[in-house]
Amino acid sequence: MSNEHKRTLYICSECNAEALRWEGKCPVCGQWNTLEERSALPGNHYATKSWITEKARPVQELSEIDISHETRLDLGSQEINRVMGGGVVNGSFVLLGGDPGIGKSTLLLQIANSVSKSRKPVLYVSGEESPQQLKMRADRIGIKGIGLEVVSETNMNRILNHIDTIDPSITIIDSIQSVAFPDIPSGPGNISQVRESGLALLHKAKETGSPIIITGHVTKDGSIAGPRTLEHMVDVVLYLEGDNLGSYRLLRGEKNRFGSTNEIGVFEMGENGLLDIPNPSHVSLSDRGASTVGSAIVPIIEGTRPILVEIQALTTPSSLPTPRRVANGIDASRLSMVIAVLTKRIGVSISKQDIILNVAGGFRATEPAADLGIALALMSSLKNISIPLKIAAVGEIGLGGELRGVSQMSRRLAELGQMGFEGCLAPISKVQTIDTNIVLFQNDSLSTALAKVLHSARK
Repeated sequence: MSNEHKRTLYICSECNAEALRWEGKCPVCGQWNTLEERSALPGNHYATKSWITEKARPVQELSEIDISHETRLDLGSQEINRVMGGGVVNGSFVLLGGDPGIGKSTLLLQIANSVSKSRKPVLYVSGEESPQQLKMRADRIGIKGIGLEVVSETNMNRILNHIDTIDPSITIIDSIQSVAFPDIPSGPGNISQVRESGLALLHKAKETGSPIIITGHVTKDGSIAGPRTLEHMVDVVLYLEGDNLGSYRLLRGEKNRFGSTNEIGVFEMGENGLLDIPNPSHVSLSDRGASTVGSAIVPIIEGTRPILVEIQALTTPSSLPTPRRVANGIDASRLSMVIAVLTKRIGVSISKQDIILNVAGGFRATEPAADLGIALALMSSLKNISIPLKIAAVGEIGLGGELRGVSQMSRRLAELGQMGFEGCLAPISKVQTIDTNIVLFQNDSLSTALAKVLHSARK
């Protein structure tokens, strides 16, 4: 390419806006230090791409489109299928993100092996591992790989040719930052390469009707590395989360055009890979100690499933001018609201305390139904009083100190009954417990609820 045809553009990694010169702040979205340099290609670069469909697709009336034959592909795991909305839809484009070493490649290898047992061949493209390394990983988790076609390739043109030749039931690309088009003057992982590669795979998935799953690296703040347009063009965005030193992993859906984004899948990393955990409540409560000072159990709803989570609170006198507020797994703004209500409506002196709040097991308790459990855990730690072991709490707290009802109480109480709980502190509602072993302690205000539990705990 001659120099007279070359010119430089600056592309924003957040909103994909273009600028003719570098600026510290993107002129469109206002983000700082997001403009990255790239060489602009002369003419219409897309017209030279082999993956562009030459033949125009027919226009159809929406009412006449037949979807009776559309089925979801079973991925061999109830937890994955749950997050995906019942399995992966034919022709869908899925992005899986997560920290390095969290288990993304292991999870995808298990998916590929499960699908290959009952369907036509599966194509696994690795841009970061050789076939021998993939075989070593498969042997460690007990995968034979019959019907699983693997290739170590980073050239996108060759990858697209492999998809056309093999006609797989599902294609896995690990990872999108390792593949590139050789005719684009930038290296793998560059904004233009990630966008062009993602767009090519999107066209291929829609053209063939075969699902494509890609993995993506994450940045320090936990978001997918590369242009934000990558998340916009895919159908499903999944995140695999968990402590690398722990054995449990959570699969969350951040975007799903074919299902709910409130579902989570729970796994345990073992010798044979990631194993489904059908009862997350047992995981959350299994390591709970005998002392329940600063610990409250809350039945939350994740998508369609009730889960019992343990909210832990620690309060200590602060030596700092501004006491610390740490919230793990809980919305910091809701913690501030609960603290303000305790101070103003209950008269508790808590403003000079360092407060650390944590949801055990890596779960999240972000719904308002966790408010009462947060307040109970804080008061238990502040007063150094144990909460009865078999008592849970659920309810939203209003700014006036009143307790408000929450949805799906019957399902929450049913889960408490199955896990052996005896009572639940809750707002006044018309819902009656469906388990005779569960006693519902109903209250109209936060003050009466706290007095009831803490007074009984002193006895």
